[in-house]
Amino acid sequence: MRDEYDFSQGKRGTVIPSPGKTRITIFLDDDVIEAFRAQAEAEGWGYQTLINATLRKSIQPEKSPITADVLRQIIREELRAA
Repeated sequence: MRDEYDFSQGKRGTVIPSPGKTRITIFLDDDVIEAFRAQAEAEGWGYQTLINATLRKSIQPEKSPITADVLRQIIREELRAA
């Protein structure tokens, strides 16, 4: 360790920017946070990452269900490829 450090170019209180992300403050119920923390720990993710993924999934348009015609087309393509 050095005896002295030069902080003359330092900036007080700045946060490293994360491109594409915005820091906000929201209130969530304790049980919601605990559920996300438990699930995130089990899956090896951060709980904020899991909350973000859940929110993203909720705003994406739902994919149309697989109909019999679509399933037949998929099976034909797979049989041709085999």
